[in-house]
Amino acid sequence: MKDARALAAALANPAATATLGADEWTSLLSIARAERLDGSLAHRLADSPLPAPVARALEDARAQAAFGWTEALWEVEMARRTLAPLGIVPILLKGSAFAVAGLPAAVGRVIGDLDILLPRERLDEAEAALLAAGFEWAKDDDYSQAYYRRWMHELPPLVHRERGSMIDVHHSILPLTARRRPDAAALIEDSVEIAPGLRILCPADMIVHAATHLFADGDLAGGLRNLWDIDRLLRPFAEVPGFWTALDARARRHQMVEPVALALRLSRRLFATPIDSRLAGRDRLRDAAFVRRLLARDGWGRATRPCTRLGFYIRSHWMRMPPLMLARHLWIKARAK
Repeated sequence: MKDARALAAALANPAATATLGADEWTSLLSIARAERLDGSLAHRLADSPLPAPVARALEDARAQAAFGWTEALWEVEMARRTLAPLGIVPILLKGSAFAVAGLPAAVGRVIGDLDILLPRERLDEAEAALLAAGFEWAKDDDYSQAYYRRWMHELPPLVHRERGSMIDVHHSILPLTARRRPDAAALIEDSVEIAPGLRILCPADMIVHAATHLFADGDLAGGLRNLWDIDRLLRPFAEVPGFWTALDARARRHQMVEPVALALRLSRRLFATPIDSRLAGRDRLRDAAFVRRLLARDGWGRATRPCTRLGFYIRSHWMRMPPLMLARHLWIKARAK
C-alpha cells in the first residue's frame, strides 16, 4: 500500500477488504494503528469474515476502545463534580462529547484528552477548582503560561497528578491571534444539555468545530481520524430536517464557510459521505493537496511525503498568528530547546 487510501476505503465500505491478502492486511492494520483508527476499523469490520489473526487483532482494538470510552466517561464525571459547586456547566468537545451523547462518531473512537468549553469570564474559577482537585500544569514555564493566557483559546494544558489524565479548558475554538474569529458566545449560548450538569455543542456547531479543528487550527496530523469523525457526525445529523440550512448559517456566523465546505468535499471524496453539494462548492486543486496530506502513510504506517507535511506545518502556524508574532514565537521556542 502506497498510502492510507485503502484504510479510507475499508472504513467507507467494509466489503472492500474481502480480497486482501496477508501482506495487505498487515499494511492496513499498521496504517490504522498509526492513524488511531484501528478501533473504528474493528467496529466497521465486526460482521465481516476475517482471517483469524486479523480477527484477534481487531478484537483487541475493540477492547482497547471500550476501555478508553470508560476512562473518558469517568474523566467527564470528575470534571462535572469539580465544577458543579461553582455553578459551571462544562460544554464537552470532541470525543468525550460523542461518547456522552451516544453518537455514532464515538463507536470505536480513541478518546484522548478531555476538552471542555467554558465562558471566558469563568476561567479563573474553573482553573482554581481544577488545581485544587489534583491537576497540575503540563507546561509550567513562564513563556508558555503567558502565551496561552494572552493569545490562545484555552488555558495551558492540565494533567492530573494521580490519574495522568489531561484536560484542555477552552474559551473559544481558535486562538485569539487567528485570522478567523468564531463566535464563542454563540457556541455557548446555543449548546445543548445532554445530561444533568453537562452540555455539548448543537449539531451544526459540532460540525463547524470539527472542520475548524481539522482545517483551520493544525497541520492535519491525525487528520484522517478527524475527517472520519465528520463523516460519522454528518450521517445522523443530515437526517434531521433543516440541518443543512442550520449548518450554512452557523458556518457563516463563525467565519468558517471555507473550512466547512472543504470538510464536506473531502468527507464525500474519501468516505462517500452524503452531503449538500450547495454548501461544498468546488476546488479540485486545493482538495488534491489536502488529500495528499491526509493519506501520507506507507504500508508500515510510517509518515511519508515530508515536504507536504512541512508545508502544512508552516501553514498551520501562518493561520494562527501574524508574521512578526510567529517569528518571535518560533525564535523563543527554538532557543528553549
